[in-house]
Amino acid sequence: MKKILTTPISEADLADIRVGDVIYLTGTLVTCRDVCHRRLIELKRPIPFDLAGKAIFHAGPIVRKNGDGWEMVSVGPTTSMRMESFEQEFIKQTGVKLIVGKGGMGPNTEAGCKKYKALHVIYPAGCAVLAATQVEEIEGVHWMELGMPESLWVCRVKEFGPLIVSIDTHGNNLIAENKKQFAERCEPLIADICEHVHYIK
Repeated sequence: MKKILTTPISEADLADIRVGDVIYLTGTLVTCRDVCHRRLIELKRPIPFDLAGKAIFHAGPIVRKNGDGWEMVSVGPTTSMRMESFEQEFIKQTGVKLIVGKGGMGPNTEAGCKKYKALHVIYPAGCAVLAATQVEEIEGVHWMELGMPESLWVCRVKEFGPLIVSIDTHGNNLIAENKKQFAERCEPLIADICEHVHYIK
């Protein structure tokens, strides 16, 4: 059965979701990346939108004017690891429940997701135009002085995804575990290859 989370998301909504699960999001998704994280954590400037129970997207979108409003042209994920040093405190201060990005995150985010009951999920890279089609409407924008990619674009989405759960509310980390397994598997393979090509200098 297709798992769809709808904002506002509660702790109970996330209880049975585990790393590797594929989910979708309906409701509010706010683009929020490097500078917004730094403003909140380092400069102590509150996010001008209530993120409690909502979802953020590590993304720098391309947006164009459409009459009195805005239209999403492209919104692909950016590398989540850039936000790693800020994410636990960000989750604590904002109450955000779903963090969407690209690639994995580390121990700081693991701890934040476990302590404050949130998820980090991965949106497939290279699908920015597809992602834009899943944005039904841009409902607002904040901190436009930061420029288009860094602004907080408040989007209403419907069945946004697929989203692969990389960190769950127990602090399990799919990407970190995969890296560990791959490293273990590659050692004997490298040894075997070296044995056959030892004559190459």
